[in-house]
Amino acid sequence: MARRIETGDGREAIAIVKDALARAARPARADLATAVRYLLQLLEERAPGGSVEVRVPPFGAVQVIEGPRHTRGTPPNVVELAPSTWIAVATGDTTWADEETAGRIDASGTRADISMLLPLLY
Repeated sequence: MARRIETGDGREAIAIVKDALARAARPARADLATAVRYLLQLLEERAPGGSVEVRVPPFGAVQVIEGPRHTRGTPPNVVELAPSTWIAVATGDTTWADEETAGRIDASGTRADISMLLPLLY
């Protein structure tokens, strides 16, 4: 992750995005990017490591969870999800299990289930 997002800025972006999504409106790209990156930052702080790559295209990716570190090519443990799904599971608006069952989470690898780390915010 590049620059650290301050708590106030991250929480404000999350609130703005969640409000827009609740109204079925499209959130501003900058707010969506900040919200996603802030939540990825929190995940990285909660579970530092390099054995699982969590991707939320096009806004960011982090490697988390202690274990074998991956440095080249496609990682063996990958989680990929859309920004709105990431925000929903990371803030507790929905569960990992529900989103995975609905096909909105693509998780591959034996360590790719990060549900035990969520939600990041309540």
